[in-house]
Amino acid sequence: MTFKPAEWPRKLRSQEWYGGNSRDTIYHRGWLKNQGYPHDLFDGRPIIGIMNTWSDLTPCNGHLRELAEKVKAGIWEAGGFPVEVPVFSASENTFRPTAMMFRNLAALSIEEQMRGQPIDGCVLMVGCDKTTPSLLMAAASCDLPSIVVTGGPMLNGYFRGERVGSGTHLWKFSEDVKAGKMTQEEFLEAEQSMSRSTGTCNTMGTASTMASMAEALGMALSGNAAIPAVDSRRRVMAQMSGRRIVQMVKDDLKPSDIMTKQAFENAIRTNGAIGGSTNAVIHLLAIAGRLDGVDLTLDDWDRCGRDVATIVNLMPSGKYLMEEFFYAGGLPVVLKRLGESGLLHKDALTVSGDTIWDEVKDVVNWNEDVILPAERPLRDHGGIAVLKGNLAPNGAVLKPSAASPHLMQHRGRAVVFEDIDDYKAKIEDPDLDIDETCVMVLKNCGPKGYPGMSEVGNMGLPPKVLQKGITDMVRISDARMSGTAYGTVVLHTSPEAAAGGPLAVVKNGDMIELDVENRRIHLDIPDAELAARLAAWAPTHEIPPSGYAWLHQQHVQGADTGADLDFLKGCRGSPVGKDAH
Repeated sequence: MTFKPAEWPRKLRSQEWYGGNSRDTIYHRGWLKNQGYPHDLFDGRPIIGIMNTWSDLTPCNGHLRELAEKVKAGIWEAGGFPVEVPVFSASENTFRPTAMMFRNLAALSIEEQMRGQPIDGCVLMVGCDKTTPSLLMAAASCDLPSIVVTGGPMLNGYFRGERVGSGTHLWKFSEDVKAGKMTQEEFLEAEQSMSRSTGTCNTMGTASTMASMAEALGMALSGNAAIPAVDSRRRVMAQMSGRRIVQMVKDDLKPSDIMTKQAFENAIRTNGAIGGSTNAVIHLLAIAGRLDGVDLTLDDWDRCGRDVATIVNLMPSGKYLMEEFFYAGGLPVVLKRLGESGLLHKDALTVSGDTIWDEVKDVVNWNEDVILPAERPLRDHGGIAVLKGNLAPNGAVLKPSAASPHLMQHRGRAVVFEDIDDYKAKIEDPDLDIDETCVMVLKNCGPKGYPGMSEVGNMGLPPKVLQKGITDMVRISDARMSGTAYGTVVLHTSPEAAAGGPLAVVKNGDMIELDVENRRIHLDIPDAELAARLAAWAPTHEIPPSGYAWLHQQHVQGADTGADLDFLKGCRGSPVGKDAH
């Protein structure tokens, strides 16, 4: 696309705080000088907010303060004025009931920090799953020049000579313990192998997926997504991003110039090619919902991603980890493959000021067992499958690259769990009436029902099934699952049970049909009976009495539109508010 840089020099919004000699200007400027800043730093140069999601309770982002120093160095070098701003950090590792419940709160708070402070541009310091979408949502809402710097994945884990993927092997080893294949002591020993350096998950989980989505959208410098957290090149990337954001402010290159409908289509196809997380569906829909004029729907995921082959051989779909992905050439190689296959909008703009094709056209694939040739993909159809039918009128999703081929067309008897507590109470009961042909159904775990839509959709199988050597069954819920997880799992069923969707009235013994090829999910009961059940339905989920949990439950939208809060849709821009005194 064509982008015309703004004229420079010009008056920036930060000068509303720091320019001139009025009482209020001296008040704003004078207080900041107590940090030891000389007067000439307030001469109208770009002030860059480094929006940092570092937290001791967000271990994926534990190194971001160190990385922020490199960003600062780049900003100083380019003639900008860096200010580091600690922002809400929604940790996947610690937040209960789920970090997803706080993604929207983080986006809201960060949006107001961007808008309400003397900032001309932003560096988005992210890593852990929800930090990347929340900051991108905030940036879209404010539309100030912004660039993403991710913290990068941790190094490979190893246990007894086997690669250990963070998250992926947690689920695998947990099932092995229940199946009697692994002792609890061995599980505890393996724990030490899962997280051997700082950084995000080393699989193609949600964190790595969203880092890839940021790069595919054009919101990060080329190559950013895969550099390991402890690699010196991650620090170089941070410094170069600091330099670049200063020029972006001078040019007035904004998120709305970059995150166009074509950019989102590039990201959707990229997600299929990398075998990315189903969580990307919800996050990209939410980000697009903050941009004026970008009409992204769940149907776009199927339209754009259905025929994209998965060519990245990484866990949970394949066998390698992010470290090997970086050494092979990383996301630029994937984007080049998409471009060569006619699946990339080559003229989409990036934060570099160049097109996405200009960034990747000359890259080299250094390992064709990690990033596979187009004629030898990991899966022929790797994009997210969007399923519809009387069980999911607004849609549900499934990740084919992580599912079992023999279960992609299946008819089975429903075994119903009314909520997560019901599941936990029943799943290990040897008298539970279930076998591998059944369909496990979990209710009341969606945006309203959990509340927040937790990652419980990849329900562990009952021990008596695992002990037969069975490792996968069809599972259906209105929940999410970790991007590190795997299995034939139907997720995000919408409308959710807590909103009175058909999932709410499924009964034990009902027959359910799954047909991924034809994108169908069907509850096999007469229409009249379904209507009667829905008419008699009453909610059973807990209603929070007050606080953010109440606000969230009252205003959260469905998974099919991104699960954002209804009053946060659209772009509100970055107007300078009235003075404080």
